[in-house]
Amino acid sequence: MDSCTPALSDTPHLGRVIAVSACQAVALLERSHSAASDRDLPLEMGTLVKMRTRVSIAYAMVTGLRVPLPSLEASDKDLRLVELELVGEIRATDAVADFQRGLSAYPALDEPVYLASAQDVAQVYARPKVVATPVGTIHQNGAVPAYILVDELFGKHFGIVGTTGSGKSCGLATILRAVIDQSPNAHVVLLDPHNEYARAFGGRAIVLSPGDGLYLPYWLFNFEELTEIVIGPDRNAEQIKILGEAILASKHSYFTKAGLDKFGTVDTPAPYRMSDVLRALDTAMGSLNRPDGISTYQTVKARIVALQNDARYGFVFGSRLTLRDELVEILGQLFRIPVDGQPVTILDLSGIPSEVVNVVVSVLCRLTFDFAVWNETPVPLTIVCEEAHRYASRDKQLGFEAAKRALFRIAKEGRKYGVSLCVVTQRPSDLAPGLLSECN
Repeated sequence: MDSCTPALSDTPHLGRVIAVSACQAVALLERSHSAASDRDLPLEMGTLVKMRTRVSIAYAMVTGLRVPLPSLEASDKDLRLVELELVGEIRATDAVADFQRGLSAYPALDEPVYLASAQDVAQVYARPKVVATPVGTIHQNGAVPAYILVDELFGKHFGIVGTTGSGKSCGLATILRAVIDQSPNAHVVLLDPHNEYARAFGGRAIVLSPGDGLYLPYWLFNFEELTEIVIGPDRNAEQIKILGEAILASKHSYFTKAGLDKFGTVDTPAPYRMSDVLRALDTAMGSLNRPDGISTYQTVKARIVALQNDARYGFVFGSRLTLRDELVEILGQLFRIPVDGQPVTILDLSGIPSEVVNVVVSVLCRLTFDFAVWNETPVPLTIVCEEAHRYASRDKQLGFEAAKRALFRIAKEGRKYGVSLCVVTQRPSDLAPGLLSECN
């Protein structure tokens, strides 16, 4: 081996390799002349070990410790197996040896396994030569900083999973703080269902909530999303037809007043007045030949009026002094353009009625993707979806299908347009199949 390659004989001998697979190995723990007993060996979950291959020193992490056939009492004759995950190598070269993930060659059977030294640990976890930022220290050695590769992490989709109370939110906040420290002009949108991130970033984040900065006017909703709010999950076909005709008539009125020849469709995100929708419903009711059909129109109208009068829906149906195309203002606020020292947008969803939270998430995810696709100047965006299982459930009877489609669209196509997705959940088994598999 080259002088740059770590030595093996200067660290405790643990055992020998008895099984090797594509990314794992098993070692048989043996008595070593360097340790009087197994208890003297600092071997535990997460411990780093090393072994020789024909071209390098391979490193592996302990992922399991077991005694297959234990004696009733502790015995030196018990077989002790160490399960290892192969993580990378340091090759013997003439240049300075750097740690690389993956292996170019595998250790042979009966190859001796050694405990990694403090120097090995520092070399394996050394600061990469690409863009990286520290997020803490490694648990094996509190003196060795832990880095994340910023471009590798945020250039792809990633997930943070763990049981309730395991530290997902703290971990996410730590990562985001480190990233915006290094990249103050980043653009991060964080969907916060429980208002737990408001203080995590200090003045570097803007918090939007219903009644406090969050404004998603109804004309930004596509027809499926607006139908979910107005008609509800029962999806009465006649009511949907009536609502669609009234909205289309209102949009036609807007396009006519604006002097535009093309009217668009019921899904065209064009400003229109909800008062025009109510007027269109009244006109349609007045032209009915059979009065017994009025009840369906009245139901739709009553629902719209109720939503307008409900303060909880003010961020959707709230009136403005003027009706103008506010799309640039809304997108600029959501996606921090310009950043103005606040690269993170926290969308507090805790104040949104539970029956429409999924609809709001659908709108936000759809706007994020469409903005990235149609924006002439590429703007890298990261959307963080806390409790993703609520919006993209495995159970097709739960949630809102449009929200699932919007999230999957980002997961499958977002990287092409500079949109990365962070999925955070304590219930990965409840997520729709395929969403986590898109995360790297």
